[in-house]
Amino acid sequence: MKITFLGAAQNVTGSKHLIQTQNYNLLLDCGFYQGKRKESNQQNTQLPFNADSIDAVILSHAHLDHSGSLPTLVKNGYKGKIYCTKATAEISKFILLDSANIQVSDAEYLNKHKKEGQELVTPIYNEDDVKKTLEHFEVTEYHSWVKLNDEISFKLYEAGHILGSATVLVKVTENGTQKTLLFTGDLGREIAPILKSPEPIDENVDYLVSECTYGDRLHRPMQEAEKDLIKIISQIEATGGKIIIPAFSLGRTQEIIYILHKLFNEKKIPAIPVYIDSPLTINITDIFKESSERFDDDFYKDFGKNGQSPFEADNIFYTRTTEESKALNEKPGPFIIISASGMAEGGRVLHHLKNNIGDENNIILIAGYQAENTLGRRIRDGITPVKIYGELYDVKAQVVTMNEFSAHADQRELLNYTKSLKGLKKIFLVHTEMTQAEPFEKILKEEFLGVQINIPHFEQSETL
Repeated sequence: MKITFLGAAQNVTGSKHLIQTQNYNLLLDCGFYQGKRKESNQQNTQLPFNADSIDAVILSHAHLDHSGSLPTLVKNGYKGKIYCTKATAEISKFILLDSANIQVSDAEYLNKHKKEGQELVTPIYNEDDVKKTLEHFEVTEYHSWVKLNDEISFKLYEAGHILGSATVLVKVTENGTQKTLLFTGDLGREIAPILKSPEPIDENVDYLVSECTYGDRLHRPMQEAEKDLIKIISQIEATGGKIIIPAFSLGRTQEIIYILHKLFNEKKIPAIPVYIDSPLTINITDIFKESSERFDDDFYKDFGKNGQSPFEADNIFYTRTTEESKALNEKPGPFIIISASGMAEGGRVLHHLKNNIGDENNIILIAGYQAENTLGRRIRDGITPVKIYGELYDVKAQVVTMNEFSAHADQRELLNYTKSLKGLKKIFLVHTEMTQAEPFEKILKEEFLGVQINIPHFEQSETL
């Protein structure tokens, strides 16, 4: 049994982990790489393995950096199933179709505005490729063992990261010896709005492949983030400006809507308009509205007991059309725009940033982790000017960062989860940069004497 790390290795994008036995190749996630455009296109166009050599895929959740290369996999000859939860299957449809549409529209925009000597941009995949990919999805229930062949079976547990997210327990039997590997996918918070906490594992775990996005820090309590949110909304009401929030369509946006609505109800912030400007987000939020059985007790306390939906209010507006989106550029503030993508690497948020980043009355709210070489990271780090669609723009808007809105476990939560596991022999830290992984590696070495801790690099293979 061997594992090879082919994405999200010493970075936080492009999750791909290949488990190989003598008779089977199992891929955990097949995510899109996000970063510098040229490097991203190369990584996302050329898979680091032969697609037709993969026997099965298990998808931990629907975020693009975990699911976005599935159409490329199928386009290149993959014939097997893609196992995931029901919610992940439903949401992946919208995530992948949106990804295809963004690629097509961005290519059209860039080709229309390309300068002499620049090459034409080609979409990596299109809507037809996505539709073919969706035929491979196989819905899998939590807590049920699924047998892939005589050697390998797996079971899914609640990860608490986003709707439908799962940790994956893989059981392999070779030469009469049984080995277990747990893949966290992305691990959620112990205490966060909407979703239940990550679920304990009721089996021994030999090998842990754990995300480590925030291995170097602790999140402040959500109440502190709410105080900051109250402050900047009061500020924007006074200046008549706009708050632009680049946010993932899945998870982050719903959480921000939830908290804003809660603060409106509590009369802690003025009921200024909130525009959710992303067709993808609207489609996904509709799935959330039908999934309250997966929500935690806070949902009932804050909304459910009063028969309210967290995602609907008189001042919350969903803009579907391009015309509605463009109209926001001319509309006077104060108001809030929440728009995808979360790292400002594509979608409508780029147009809102382009039109508003140069106004000192506006606020850019960075609500979560920003990977290296993304526009969101450059804005967060105070770099100016920044390039949007090939043009430079001075950053005059105020930039505010709130990591508390992240759906990723922090250092303490990661440690608590790891300590709950029994039988560990080796831990691999993935979905992380070295500055986040090394402090957590040090803590794990102190806590788990005799357990090997590894921060794998791209294409590193380990025999288990």
